[in-house]
Amino acid sequence: MGGTLIARLLASALAAGALLTTAACSDGGDGGPAALEGSASPVAGESRAAKPLTGKTPSPSGAFTSAGGALTAAGAQAALITEADIEDDWSVSKDAASWHESLLVGTVDVSDFVTGKSDAADCQKLMDSLYDDDLLGKPSGASALTGFQQGDARLLYQVAAYDKSSLDSSFDWLKSLPAECDGFTMTDGPDQRTVEVIETSVPDEGDARQGLRVTVQGTADGEPATLTLDVGAVRVGTDAITVTSGGLSGDENTSFQQAFKEGTERLEDVLKGKTPSPDPGEVD
Repeated sequence: MGGTLIARLLASALAAGALLTTAACSDGGDGGPAALEGSASPVAGESRAAKPLTGKTPSPSGAFTSAGGALTAAGAQAALITEADIEDDWSVSKDAASWHESLLVGTVDVSDFVTGKSDAADCQKLMDSLYDDDLLGKPSGASALTGFQQGDARLLYQVAAYDKSSLDSSFDWLKSLPAECDGFTMTDGPDQRTVEVIETSVPDEGDARQGLRVTVQGTADGEPATLTLDVGAVRVGTDAITVTSGGLSGDENTSFQQAFKEGTERLEDVLKGKTPSPDPGEVD
């Protein structure tokens, strides 16, 4: 009798130990160690992700898309461009997620607009979203970003999954900006800045695309300064890429165009379940 009780207690202890070991091994298995070249966030809405639809099998850890075809955190990370995609002397920045350009801060002067508050609100939204790095709004799913520096210039590249209706609305909004925000002023305390927004060409990639050039004239450290940014977005299904490049020393349009083109091709490969080539010149 005593031997039987001891045996049962040992069996219970072993089972509990096995559960603890399994939990420890599964912790963080979805993302693994963070990559040095960029940062990724998991699919938004973890409560929904934890309850797969009936009959659906969750994607294996590290898969680029889910069973339903949605971009995963691993897929977003794989779609990030590298220095090889943009050439020149760019180097990866480890703090790109914290970049904020002070010349983009300010309040749009409503008196500049013939149609008043509605156009001014769209221009304010543009400047705020450039500062906050959320040009297309908040992603509804997986997202990743990486950034590069070359002298005083910066290039920020983001890829993310979005809700289709909100993504369509964001592209309609972007297309309206060259007409609505062609020229306006902003104030930031005693500082006044003039802003110009024009449409620029981008590679014919993806399902929809839009390019802008935003020029801000003001002061930096008490000296006259001009910030020039090339801004572009491309949609591939319900996923999208945004690229922002430039700085106080002028535009970086060549690298911007390369990031736009090579990045779209990387995302398309990822959505097909293919691992993008580390060398953009290679052909699969």
